[in-house]
Amino acid sequence: MSTPEATILGSSTSQAVVTHPLDSLTGDEIRAAAAIIRQAVDQLDTLRIEIIELHEPERAVVRAFTTGDPITRQARVNVYWVGQIGVHAFIVSLTDGTVLSQTQHPTARPTIQLEEFLELEQAVKTHPDFLAACRRRGIANPEQVCVDPWSAGSLPGAEEHDKHISYAFCWLRAAEGDNQYAHPIEGLNPVIDIKNTRVLRIEDNGDTPIPANLANYTEGANGTPRDDLKPIDVQQPDGVSFTIDNRCIKWHDWNIQVGFNAREGLTLHNISFAERSVLYRAALAEMVVPYGSPLPNHARKSVFDIGEYGIGKLCNSLALGCDCLGVIHYMDALMSDIHGEPMKIDNAICIHEEDDGILWKHFDFRTENTEVRRARRLVISTIATVGNYEYGSYWYFHLDGSIEFEMKATGIINTAACVPGTAQKYGIEVAPGVVGQIHQHLFCAKLDMAVDGDRNSVVECDTIVEPEGPDNPYGNAFYQRETLLPEQCGRQRDPDAERYWKFISSDAKNAMGRPTAYKLEPTGSVRSFVRPDSPTGKRMAFTYNHLWVTAEDAHQRYPAGEFVNQSVGSDGVAIWAAEPRSIEAVPLVAWPVFGINHMPRLEDYPVQPVVRTGFTLHPAGFFDRNPALDLPAKTNGASCHAVID
Repeated sequence: MSTPEATILGSSTSQAVVTHPLDSLTGDEIRAAAAIIRQAVDQLDTLRIEIIELHEPERAVVRAFTTGDPITRQARVNVYWVGQIGVHAFIVSLTDGTVLSQTQHPTARPTIQLEEFLELEQAVKTHPDFLAACRRRGIANPEQVCVDPWSAGSLPGAEEHDKHISYAFCWLRAAEGDNQYAHPIEGLNPVIDIKNTRVLRIEDNGDTPIPANLANYTEGANGTPRDDLKPIDVQQPDGVSFTIDNRCIKWHDWNIQVGFNAREGLTLHNISFAERSVLYRAALAEMVVPYGSPLPNHARKSVFDIGEYGIGKLCNSLALGCDCLGVIHYMDALMSDIHGEPMKIDNAICIHEEDDGILWKHFDFRTENTEVRRARRLVISTIATVGNYEYGSYWYFHLDGSIEFEMKATGIINTAACVPGTAQKYGIEVAPGVVGQIHQHLFCAKLDMAVDGDRNSVVECDTIVEPEGPDNPYGNAFYQRETLLPEQCGRQRDPDAERYWKFISSDAKNAMGRPTAYKLEPTGSVRSFVRPDSPTGKRMAFTYNHLWVTAEDAHQRYPAGEFVNQSVGSDGVAIWAAEPRSIEAVPLVAWPVFGINHMPRLEDYPVQPVVRTGFTLHPAGFFDRNPALDLPAKTNGASCHAVID
């Protein structure tokens, strides 16, 4: 049986027609924004575009919009010049072709651009010191070396402080198609001036042998594939339950508008359930991967994959029946390249439904009546490849009104080399001579809250044991204490109190007269182990709390700051949250922090099974009763008894 396509209303993956103020930029708008900038600046031959994206209008403007209203369009454009430090940030009007604002950031470094990766690698491969280092290691063909241009961080006393640099790592590809990460070239680290595509120096330290054993993971590389797993096919003969109009999704009682940009990748807007607002905007805003080795050539390794590279530009083109299973609708992603031309990633966003087990059930033993309803969820996902790692971002929307974000980390662990069999304090030898270093993946989402309207507050909820005494004569008493958080702040999980946070409406009440609310539990949170006062710790200050709450500010977009490459920690949510601003009955932003503490296992090599983390927003008094009582009591007709051979 063929699987039907999703039912799409007026779909256009290139989004040539703008119907809403939050629609992502079209290809024509990207070109128009670049043309406006070229008219406004000099030195066009060395001009480079960091990003062209929609300058999102203020929340009040979006709230006032109705279909058919005229739409004023603006773009945010960041540019820089080859050979010069600094970034110029523009806001331009696409409606009348004018420059609305220009801000100069003389010490900022832009994100390292996808188009620059191979240019930097080729510059290294022609450098005489690099060629000499290869010969010293017995590498006759330098084209077999893979040079990954890592961001450099910001170490004290580094002589590159006035440049934009990459501190690169090298691996050897033994043959075409070989997994180069099985052959780390320890101690060979090119230092590259990104602005001039020029090698500053080749660090060549140590004589650790290059691991020679192959560790490939492609089909056929590990013997004949097994054939005892029979197919699991997902079929929806009547089609899908969602509709899409341009990039607005309607599924069950959910309405969601999909956006995309080069830095954050997937963004979601105007999220509502049964025409009641829940979130104004939701996105993964930053992530950092600090490594725990203090060795000089590894101490810099703390990559901000969103702020230093831009995860949107690194998204995969997804494959039907592999990355996403079932009846799928894809959306393309459109953004600017380094020259201001539109670039498209086909099938960057996957949208589908999944069965999700039992939603609710009860068996009445007196009447022997059983009532059961099955759960399903809408899935909106992207997958990005950042060097050796893959990051799958999955947003789940549930029938009970819950929203879940799940990060699936997979790909290949970053590898270093050692003398086989030697003790490893800061990692695990996963194969002879191959070390996987201890590290963390720390993520921060940005949630612009809108629980039953734009005026929200936040309450911290702790479970408290009643002290021994008259109020607890049998030792079993415990209760929940709610504390209103009055000002911007950062808060930490408290497992002993089963702490969570509740975002409450300042205007709407439920049937019990309490504010309607959604709760966030820090189930995916981990502790950050980098010293906060260290150079790396100052840059990743957002990781030292598990939730930040700030009043909405259009200029405060990213938890590690606007410009992250070689930053020193002078911008970001930890700075903003220290300002005494009220977060009572205002449009507020929640910044949940979550992650993975990863001491590699032998089982993570040569390719890592998915590791998961994330967070969930549950309705907590948002509804007056279970919102899924109206689901039909259907039995799945495709289910049958197994035939066991």
